[in-house]
Amino acid sequence: MPTPAIKICGISTPEALEATIRARADYAGFVFFARSPRNVSPTQAADLGARAQGRIRRVGLFVDADDSTIAEAVDAAGLDVLQLHGRETPERAAQLRSRFGIPVWKAMAIASIGDVARAHAYAGAADLMLFDAKTPTGALPGGMGLSFDWSLVAHWNGPLKWGLAGGLTAGNVGHAIALTGAPLVDTSSGVESAPGMKDLDRIAAFCTAVRAA
Repeated sequence: MPTPAIKICGISTPEALEATIRARADYAGFVFFARSPRNVSPTQAADLGARAQGRIRRVGLFVDADDSTIAEAVDAAGLDVLQLHGRETPERAAQLRSRFGIPVWKAMAIASIGDVARAHAYAGAADLMLFDAKTPTGALPGGMGLSFDWSLVAHWNGPLKWGLAGGLTAGNVGHAIALTGAPLVDTSSGVESAPGMKDLDRIAAFCTAVRAA
């Protein structure tokens, strides 16, 4: 099985970005959601995006954002991918993909096999489905360190490319890859020492563990 692609999400400092690039991750995620401890301003995004240019692909994470918010972030950070982490419909995903001309990933909160089945509606509208853990009502939609029953998505052969997120750490990502065959793995809180505080050694350890899986 090919080595899964690696995304480190919630990058908000140059140091964390450089550690992510040194660890040879494939994607750096920038969060544009005010309630998140990982939220970046347009000024921060511009600096991080410029540093990342040509070195790692840049993913912007949004939660039910309007077009102007997304456009500002795309322009500031030079985003390569839009990741939708709210209640965006297939129609909304398709609209954004058409408007901005870059791939769209849709995060799907998973707690049951019925949640997995909902991913099929995004065929032709999104480019990748990111299966993540369902968080409690009122909590942030991601970055909570929660995982779900990975067997629900084991070797998923749906109509889109896909990835696995939710509670992944250097200690469990090898098992997660072996069980699911995930072609992409995404972590945020799993490489932090505190919410929003990336740990440079944990970033390195996570990427090493993925390649060793």
